[in-house]
Amino acid sequence: MNTRSLRRPLIQLSLLALALGLTGPVWAQVAKWPSKPIKIVVAFPPGGLTDAYARNYGEYLSGKLGVPVVIENKPGAGAIIGIDAVAKSPADGYTFVMSTSGTFWQNRVLYSKLPYNLDKDLTPVTVFPSGPLVVGIPDKIPAKNMAEFVAWAKKNPTSMGTYAPGSYPHMLADQTNRQQGTSIQSVHYRGEAPMWLDVASGQLQVAVGSYQAFNTMSTRGVRAIGVTGSYRSPKLPDVPTLTEQGNTEKLVTLEGGLPLVAPAGTPEAILKRMADEAVAWSNTERAAKLRETFAIPNKPKNLADTRKDWEGEVPVWIKLAVDLGIKLD
Repeated sequence: MNTRSLRRPLIQLSLLALALGLTGPVWAQVAKWPSKPIKIVVAFPPGGLTDAYARNYGEYLSGKLGVPVVIENKPGAGAIIGIDAVAKSPADGYTFVMSTSGTFWQNRVLYSKLPYNLDKDLTPVTVFPSGPLVVGIPDKIPAKNMAEFVAWAKKNPTSMGTYAPGSYPHMLADQTNRQQGTSIQSVHYRGEAPMWLDVASGQLQVAVGSYQAFNTMSTRGVRAIGVTGSYRSPKLPDVPTLTEQGNTEKLVTLEGGLPLVAPAGTPEAILKRMADEAVAWSNTERAAKLRETFAIPNKPKNLADTRKDWEGEVPVWIKLAVDLGIKLD
C-alpha cells in the first residue's frame, strides 16, 4: 500500500476527531474508554431510592459497556463525604457520584465552607427523578391532612425526620416553623429506612421521603397526609398534594431528584454516553418496574436537557435555602 492510500484514512479520522471535539490525549482516552471498572459512589446507605437507582442503572451499564460497574456506599456528613471523594477523583470517566439534588444544589449556601467547590469541581451527567415525596405520620396522631397536623404540632412536642441535613424535609420543617409558628425539631438520619422505623414506633411525629420507603411502614401504623410536588403520587391517588391543601409556597411545588455527577473536566463524550445510557436504561422493563415500585412517573434526560434544567432549577433551590437562612455549620 502506498503513502497516498494511507494518508486519506488518517485525514478522515483526524477530521472526525475534530468534529467530535476530541484531540490529542483526550481523543486517545475516550477511544479506549472504558478499559477498567467504573465506580459510582452513592452518598447514602443501602436501602433507599438513591442506592436502588445506582444499582439498577449500574447493572444495565455494565452489560452495555462490558466492564464491571461498582456501587460504593459512602454515607455521612450530609453526603459531603461521598461527594468530596469524587470531587477529588481523576476526571477520567471512571468515577461518578449519586446523591440528592439538595446536597449538590443547596449545600453551597447551607455550609459556609465545603472541602470542594460545587460549581467548579463537579459537572452534571443526568438527574434520576424522585417523584412526589410522601408526608407521613403515626396513626396515633389524630390528623387527616397537613393543616390538622400543624394544629396538633402547635400543642405537642414534634420532631420531623429527614434523610440528611439541608434535605427537602429539613427545609420543609424550617419553613413550617417560620410560617405557622410551630416548633418542629428536625432529626437527621443517614438514609430513609431508620427514619421511617422511628415514625412507626412513635419516636418521630412526621417524616418526608420516597413512596417505597414510606410504604414499607404503611402497614405498621404510618399514614400519609400529603405529598410534595405538582401532582399526586400514582400510588396514592387519594392523597392530595400540599399545594392542593392550600400551601402556596414554592418549596412544596418543586420536585427534586438524584443527580449523577462527575468530576469537572471529564471528557464530553463520556458524559454524553453516560447520560444517553441512562435514558436508554429508563426505557427498559427493569427501570419501569423500579419507577412503579417507587411511584415515579418521569424519566432521566440526556446531557443537553439535563444542563438546561440544571441552569434553570438550581438558582431557584439556592434562593429558597438563602431565604430560609438555614446554616449547617
